[in-house]
Amino acid sequence: MSGRTPPVLRPEHPPVRELSELAAHFQLDSRGALGDIAITGITLSTHDLQPGDVYVGVRGAHAHGAAYAAQARAAGAVALVTDAEGAALAEGSGLPVLIVDDPRGRLGALASWVYRTAEFEGQLFGITGTNGKTSSVYLLEAVLRQLGVVTGLSSTAERHIAGLTVVSRLTTPEATEFHALLARMAEAGVRAVAVEVSAQALSRHRVDGVLFDVVGFTNLSHDHLDDYADMEEYYAAKLPLFTAERGRRGVVSLDSDYGARVVADAGIPVTTITSRAGVEADWHLVVTEEDAAYTGFRVSHSDGRSLQSSIPLIGSHMAANAGLVIVMLVEAGYALDDIARAVGERGIDAYLPGRTERVSGDRGPSVYVDFGHSADAFENTLAAVRRFTTGRTIMVFGADGDRDATKRHEMARVAAEGCDVLVITDHHPRFEDPVAIRRALLEGARAAVSQPEIHEISPPEQAIRHAVGLAREGDSILWAGPGHQDYREIRGVRTEYSARDEARAALREAGW
Repeated sequence: MSGRTPPVLRPEHPPVRELSELAAHFQLDSRGALGDIAITGITLSTHDLQPGDVYVGVRGAHAHGAAYAAQARAAGAVALVTDAEGAALAEGSGLPVLIVDDPRGRLGALASWVYRTAEFEGQLFGITGTNGKTSSVYLLEAVLRQLGVVTGLSSTAERHIAGLTVVSRLTTPEATEFHALLARMAEAGVRAVAVEVSAQALSRHRVDGVLFDVVGFTNLSHDHLDDYADMEEYYAAKLPLFTAERGRRGVVSLDSDYGARVVADAGIPVTTITSRAGVEADWHLVVTEEDAAYTGFRVSHSDGRSLQSSIPLIGSHMAANAGLVIVMLVEAGYALDDIARAVGERGIDAYLPGRTERVSGDRGPSVYVDFGHSADAFENTLAAVRRFTTGRTIMVFGADGDRDATKRHEMARVAAEGCDVLVITDHHPRFEDPVAIRRALLEGARAAVSQPEIHEISPPEQAIRHAVGLAREGDSILWAGPGHQDYREIRGVRTEYSARDEARAALREAGW
């Protein structure tokens, strides 16, 4: 899939529904004859459109989707759902038109009806927060598998359906794609689904029409202020997951100050967990053992119940994610004793692509590739790497172009204060000037109280080789940013690129 857009996963045998029934169910005005037109799917994109689909035309930043109605019909669309403006644009397309005031706002309900996802009999788990969402859904799915449950997963990195794995497009897919994914999971016999829910997914209606059995909150810190005016607006975007419309029960980590606010503002019953000493919560997590290959922990309830397990990952923040998902499973009805039998002795058997993933061998420097792209993520991951580094800690990172530029100085400052050698490079420049991005990072790094050895190396293929060339036995290299991704985006073009492969190649070339 490198460099190409991953596919939309749809049910192999979609339900057949009638267009006239869709109009009647949602009481939609229509233009053109609806007749006995059968529909088998729904999409926002002409690129993903399949014969039998309803095409939904919404106003975008630069154009209205209904302007492509004729193109949608040529690809096999049988009807158009749009607003009044879109209906005017689509005149002459030959498609029957159903009119709604806010097509994006109704998209989740429409897709749920088309794919019958309200009839899904499995459990749904949703996790939000700034950092730890991806790690948490992988850990949650791993525990479920160890409990013998057929699972599904939707994350920034991948979609899983009962063993099938596909690379993701967005952290949380568009509502049409998400409901198609759930329908495919139902076909495959999936009984529990772990979903990473971004703030943008909530703001942009991507999880509309979905009621999660249990929702979780990891933390909140500076990020995405390109999408939200300030931290208050960013927080407000997360909160709807903790309403009766979105979830039945919630589990909230009190490890960031925003956790207490979620508890106070939640509209559903909430259980709390923390790894902070002296903080009152229903559950407490304590790290019991730290090794270069795993982290042991104990989760205890205020009534005396407890579970001890481990994760094949480094860092107390990763253990905190594991504690959160264990409590979510308890809230979903799984007995703590059953969870303990599944993961107590051998630990949680999870693989997290690009999350503090060690890509080096037994000799030479330890090299970790990580998806972290915020100051808080850098601080936690650097602390975890330093704990098991006998030599120097070397960090390689860049910053996204056309994304939140307000966090760049703080990211670089935290990186500089947490390592001995800092290599600043490029990531996804997109349409920004990479030189300007690196300049901002260098300014932030030079504002750090403690100054590491700083290098500016572009492109990243050369940067990782430079870092490996500086490293010695006992040193560790943390390459933050690219994680699991298999492409770089430069001026609108995605080119094949894997940080994991580049790091391994650099080690081989250096003789390690």
